[in-house]
Amino acid sequence: MTAKRRRVLAIVATDSTFERSRHGTQAVWVGACIHCRSPLTIAADGRPVSQATIEHIWPQRHGGDNTLTNLALACGVCNRGKSRHDTRPKNDPRLAEIVAELRRRRSERWRDPPDELATHVTWAIRAVEGEGDNDPEV
Repeated sequence: MTAKRRRVLAIVATDSTFERSRHGTQAVWVGACIHCRSPLTIAADGRPVSQATIEHIWPQRHGGDNTLTNLALACGVCNRGKSRHDTRPKNDPRLAEIVAELRRRRSERWRDPPDELATHVTWAIRAVEGEGDNDPEV
């Protein structure tokens, strides 16, 4: 399993909108985009079935890291829309508003991971401790 898929499963594990479900015969996790709440589907192996993307709440270009509190899942449309704001200067008031709202939403959705996903959360925490600021797979 790739680092990116493990990271996706760690985000799913800590986001209370995601619940186990089935997509045909496949076991999946279904939750909601951090921005628009549209449905997102993630396969049991961490592969996005829908257009789910990893959202860095505090942008990577401004030093945002891969800690789970800085990550959420977003639909591709919303993540690309936020990217326009990520290019603003670090101290831009509009960027600060967007980040504050996303942090609030992520905090509200936070949960302790279900047992079946706990190992991915442990992996994600260890990966951040050993990786520095950048992970080329994300």
